[in-house]
Amino acid sequence: MCPVFTATAEVTDQEDEGIPEVPQQPSHSTVSSQLEDPSLWDHSYGEQQGVEETAEDATTQTEDFSYSMLQSDADSFLYTGVSLETFNSLVSTLEGFAERASVLSVRDQILMTLIKLKLNRVLGDLGRQFHVTQSAASKVISFWIDKMEEVLRPLIIWLPNETIKATMPTAFKRFFPNTTCVIDCSESLLQKAKNLDSRGESYSHYYSHNTIKYLVVVAPCGLIMFISSGYGGRTSDKFITMNSGILDYLRPGDEVMADRGFLIRDLLFERRVKLVLPAFTRGGSQLTEEQVTATRRIANVRIHVERAIRRLKVYKILSHVIPINMTPKIEKILRICDPSQLKG
Repeated sequence: MCPVFTATAEVTDQEDEGIPEVPQQPSHSTVSSQLEDPSLWDHSYGEQQGVEETAEDATTQTEDFSYSMLQSDADSFLYTGVSLETFNSLVSTLEGFAERASVLSVRDQILMTLIKLKLNRVLGDLGRQFHVTQSAASKVISFWIDKMEEVLRPLIIWLPNETIKATMPTAFKRFFPNTTCVIDCSESLLQKAKNLDSRGESYSHYYSHNTIKYLVVVAPCGLIMFISSGYGGRTSDKFITMNSGILDYLRPGDEVMADRGFLIRDLLFERRVKLVLPAFTRGGSQLTEEQVTATRRIANVRIHVERAIRRLKVYKILSHVIPINMTPKIEKILRICDPSQLKG
């Protein structure tokens, strides 16, 4: 469960009627009015334990929908975010984890789950498409989010320093050859909680909206090596860095590149790790020519972590408004949506 959302799993039985996509920095009043409408609340994912069907799902499944829906790589990328070959490999890997009989084949269950993550389709729509009830669709997705994360979690690894240096792009080698990783925090919009304490914890002044915030760490080559749990949008970058577990991976002599908001020099100094930040003015003084040049060089290579975050948000579950009752699953969703492991 997300560290700062202990009170946010309160919406557990709302109907899924869909949450519309909103811009990255939406108007507070517009989105709030949408999210306060109970008819727009998503279904609960927090209390589902299996893929057991109800009596209403007595429909006989004669053919996997996935075979008709996924005819090419273009179809597969549209619905799942990965190639058809990768999807087939994922199904083969996960088939042995199905625990209960279902009207749907394992292949269709996994397809339904990935469609939810990639396109953020509402459960009622998915249920109709796959000829199951909304409740059954919720159970399928909840079950396979847990199983997928369990299988894919070991694929997010911290690379050895030798591998980091061997795969380092030329831009890093030339100006920042000792860089171990690049870190940054990203936020996804979150449905406003009813509980005022939870609402306050998740309010982001940057977005003027409730958000979930998480730390992403990439190697200089762009591979994601670490994704933190989800925190409230009010949480500082320093607090997340200190409590996410990332410091345990750093060794004396490492260099960490970050943005201006990461005031973590004291945390890294204790571990004899160097922090590389863009220069910023103090007291109105202007940057020197050397500082301007260094800042441009840092911005030029920091683009790797920003691109990794954009790849995560290809999955619309992270770029749309996240339902409040999905916060207990957000850490697992982040790991599943890491494209480097799905495509690896």
